[in-house]
Amino acid sequence: MEVYRELAVGDEADFIFGTSPRPVTTRAGLVFGGGRVFPELNFTLPPIELSDASFPEVRRHYQQIVSGALERAAELAAPGVLLEFETLPAMTGRPEWAGELCQILLDGMADAEASHGLKSALRMTPNDNREMVRPPVMRSGAHWDSMLQTFQLSAQKGADFLSIESVGGKEVHDAALTMCDIQQVIFALCVMGVRDMQLLWEHIVGIAREHGVHPAGDTACGFANTAMVLAEKRMIPRVFAAVVRTIAAVRSLVAYECGAVGPGKDCGYENTILKAITGCPMSMEGKTAACAHLSPLGNIAAATCDVWSNESVQNIRLLGDMAPTCYMEQLEYDCRLMNRAIADGPEAAKMLQRWLVESDAHLDPQAYVLAPANVLAVAKAIVDAPTHYHAGRGAAATTVNLIRRGLAHNWVSVPEREIPFLDAMESALAAMPEDEGEFVAAMMAVVDTDKFVPIDYGF
Repeated sequence: MEVYRELAVGDEADFIFGTSPRPVTTRAGLVFGGGRVFPELNFTLPPIELSDASFPEVRRHYQQIVSGALERAAELAAPGVLLEFETLPAMTGRPEWAGELCQILLDGMADAEASHGLKSALRMTPNDNREMVRPPVMRSGAHWDSMLQTFQLSAQKGADFLSIESVGGKEVHDAALTMCDIQQVIFALCVMGVRDMQLLWEHIVGIAREHGVHPAGDTACGFANTAMVLAEKRMIPRVFAAVVRTIAAVRSLVAYECGAVGPGKDCGYENTILKAITGCPMSMEGKTAACAHLSPLGNIAAATCDVWSNESVQNIRLLGDMAPTCYMEQLEYDCRLMNRAIADGPEAAKMLQRWLVESDAHLDPQAYVLAPANVLAVAKAIVDAPTHYHAGRGAAATTVNLIRRGLAHNWVSVPEREIPFLDAMESALAAMPEDEGEFVAAMMAVVDTDKFVPIDYGF
């Protein structure tokens, strides 16, 4: 495993959209992180029950999506496109379905290149079905086997990138969010989640290397994005969600320690921290992800992106066209703007980045902690830590301090009622033991151990 002890991007002047120290090149010649931002279209089905009887209709949906979206991309003179296919649970449960749909997309991409000269790449993201049983069985069983088979088929068919939104540690994290318990958050993300990621990504990287494709990255979507959505609904404090976001980077980093190369998957807003640490290109989402969820990060998320995504949109008809086609257009126009700024030189790119950051950062602590300077501070705390456990503590403490500093200088707005939560997190972090074994023992005494299989996490 690769251990990151220094930042790949240590200077804010070099931390910009479109450029990464470790760009990734596809077989078609697309270079992610090489000086240009590309659109990534993520799509899904409208409400439909998946069955043998409905599968012909499902095939038609994906044929329509790829042909319509890529034709529009070609009409807009897009220099390249990344498509992401997130399989639905039933598709991961039946890998042959996922494989057939993967082939439909690849055939559509080949047609677009033959007809229009449009280069494209495909990210396959099997759904993590392990949480479909209670308690989840994380290291064996039918869900584990079918998930790995879906990865195998995707790589065999010729997908360029393999990703996942894995769920290890979620059994504890969901309750930790509702209780605003920062110690249990760190236990779920930086102990349980890290241990699961180390096993899972060893397999994903192995499959990718066997077939000559790229292991791209994981996200803490089910963790930090859940916190963001709860904060948006005023069910938990925004300052708490902001700290969860930065802690989540420790968990997501494990994929890169195991060999992932990016582009990091779009719904990981923590990806900007990972870019600073690893130098790998990252996909991000913001305002164009409103079709999937609301957020306070619409512009700032683009500040250091290498790929710009829409999260996921259903294949339904809008006034303009089918929704994936419309979103392809929106994404390409956003990318045009960023690429125009890059073409005009570093000062223009930095000016656009400043506008993206300052339009969001002062309005919400979740946005504020993703400002490039703050990202670098959190990233430094993570690489300076000796273990993932200590990295989680360091990321959390750094984030609390950044928010306090922002408040003191009137750089960020935080509701008065949320200030006590900063104090509570600070006290809880200070009370955590230095020894990880001691921390694990303390957590195992308070979490609901009936909700997970301890041996699957090495307990």
